[in-house]
Amino acid sequence: MSTTSLEQRVANLESQVSILLGGNGKPGRAKDWRRTLGMFTGDEIMWNICQNALAYREEDRRRTRDQNASEDSELP
Repeated sequence: MSTTSLEQRVANLESQVSILLGGNGKPGRAKDWRRTLGMFTGDEIMWNICQNALAYREEDRRRTRDQNASEDSELP
């Protein structure tokens, strides 16, 4: 195996590892979840989405409680 092909293979592997680890080879600011705080403040559509999600979760909890209660009543 020639040295140049080994060097090329190592360079390719380093490039692939960099991509897999999230580096794109360009310097830049790291992603930070705090940048998204307040992004949807005052957004009526997002408020409706949240309200519907809460209603869905409450309905799911109610169904689960009802199902568990009926299963418990079937126990000897």
